[in-house]
Amino acid sequence: MTGKIAVFGGTAEGRLLARELAKRGPVSAFVATREGAELLEREALPGLSVLAGRLGREEMEAALGREGVSIVVDATHPYAREASENIRAACAAAGLSYLRLAREETPLPPGCLTAETPEEAAALCAGLPGNILLAAGAKELPAFCREPGLLERLYPRVLPTEESIAACRRAGVPFSRIIALQGPFSLELNLALMEQFRLRVLVTKDGGKAGGMVEKLEAARRLEAAVVVIRRPPEPGKACTLPQLLELLGGE
Repeated sequence: MTGKIAVFGGTAEGRLLARELAKRGPVSAFVATREGAELLEREALPGLSVLAGRLGREEMEAALGREGVSIVVDATHPYAREASENIRAACAAAGLSYLRLAREETPLPPGCLTAETPEEAAALCAGLPGNILLAAGAKELPAFCREPGLLERLYPRVLPTEESIAACRRAGVPFSRIIALQGPFSLELNLALMEQFRLRVLVTKDGGKAGGMVEKLEAARRLEAAVVVIRRPPEPGKACTLPQLLELLGGE
């Protein structure tokens, strides 16, 4: 496939894909936050231009036109449903090729509880004792804060950004219970945090290997903590792995 490529997403695989493709030609990388842009800009690759900011469908379509893009890779997080829907719609409206970067799902050990939505996960937590590590992102906080009795047990682990911390404060989480760190996290750090705050329930999304899911599950197993996993939304159409995309787009 030929033509200028756009890569949407600040995931680890998305950054790797953008860097590899920029070594052979021009690539426009779209990320939602300034923090995501900084991670990409650490390597000053001549072929890579980075654009930061949250875009709606029409804004995406206009930006892709300005960049002169012909191929779009959706490398957003597996749970970023709205972003993916907007990217697909923008590509369809502009007549651009759309490719989706897949992230493998994690086999869940026996005993894990699963939920289709954050609200279902919060309801499950209401029946589980102990402090709760909410490692599912700041956007899911409202569902847990609406569930009676959870707020005083909740320890959100969020990105160290003003936006994430502000979301925690709006939800009523005191500073002493906000764990603001950039992941993914090692097994040792997961264990240390869970022991420090006596966390006995882990709520997480399946971020796969790149998102540190294996280390989270192992820490919970060792500490005999309950695990609640919010399932991924279904992926419409076929998705490609990182090696498949690199081969298809001409990377090495």
